Amino acid sequence: MGSIIDNSLYLEDVKYVANLDLPWDKLKDKSVLLSGATGLIGSFLVDVIMLRNREYGMNTRIVALGRKEETVRERFPYCFDEEWFEFIKQDLNEPVVLSDQMKASFVLHLASNTHPLQYSTDPIGTIMTNVIGTKSMLDVAVSCGAERFLLASSNEIYGENRGDVELFYESYCGYIDCNTLRAGYPEGKRCAEALCQAYISAKGLDAVIARLTRSYGPTMKMTDSKALSQFIKKGLDGEDIVLKSEGTQYYSYSYVADSVSGLLTVLLKGETGGAYNIADEKSDVRLKELAGAIAQHVGKEVIFELPDAVEAAGYSKATKARLDGSKLKTLGWSMKYDIIEGIARTMEILRG
Repeated sequence: MGSIIDNSLYLEDVKYVANLDLPWDKLKDKSVLLSGATGLIGSFLVDVIMLRNREYGMNTRIVALGRKEETVRERFPYCFDEEWFEFIKQDLNEPVVLSDQMKASFVLHLASNTHPLQYSTDPIGTIMTNVIGTKSMLDVAVSCGAERFLLASSNEIYGENRGDVELFYESYCGYIDCNTLRAGYPEGKRCAEALCQAYISAKGLDAVIARLTRSYGPTMKMTDSKALSQFIKKGLDGEDIVLKSEGTQYYSYSYVADSVSGLLTVLLKGETGGAYNIADEKSDVRLKELAGAIAQHVGKEVIFELPDAVEAAGYSKATKARLDGSKLKTLGWSMKYDIIEGIARTMEILRG
């Protein structure tokens, strides 16, 4: 498969977000420093900003941090010759040191281990990217006088649904058993959010928090072990969809274009210190229904299979995690694609 940016359907998604009615002038002639540039969310965001640079003269400089230059070059072959793009090799568990000439107007921490196999096989890295990595990015935001810092957080911070609400609103807080391997991710995200509040208070930093729900789309990595990602890969390979539970889990999902449009809305319009759910009920679905929809889409069956011990250790135990997106909607955000449309779009783009 060639570069995803050459796919007409993917480019349609990028143009959709790039043409949204947002205060884009805040980014004009500014610089954006971000971690996680090759991830599902970050890579789509970079494509959006680069398109606006080309077509709208926004002149927004992107500084992408990453551990491996070859990974960034592989994902963004069209960016390295552009004046608006720069790569800096960086381990986020180490302090981020920028040159005296480099200033970042906006700092976005998007890097994180984001799927079950990583949680179980790299538990220390999962915690440290969310805690030490967040501190590193907050420190560089303070040092270069950034106008705003954005943390990409997660629906996982809500923990278990206590049975008292149907949808998680931003002030809800459920139970997390911290004495488990799996707890490293949600507890790390909770700590990262607390760090943001600390820097707002102690350092005067302007920071906002975007709480992403289970995001998916054609920018996902083929190593992603989340259930939905596995369903999509099985469907693309023409295989039966493997469900490793009874499938009664009821979750919110978001197609990458909608996740990024939500993130940009939080970045450009959110209130300092505010946390915002990026979710809409039209993309809430039970896991078995999701598996069934993908199986039907490709003419296959759903089969049940018990996970092995390593897989099981990384799986969320939450049975219901639906997010209330009404707060973000007051800023003008809306979801374009429901779950069925988003899945179909993802598979068509990945087919090339």
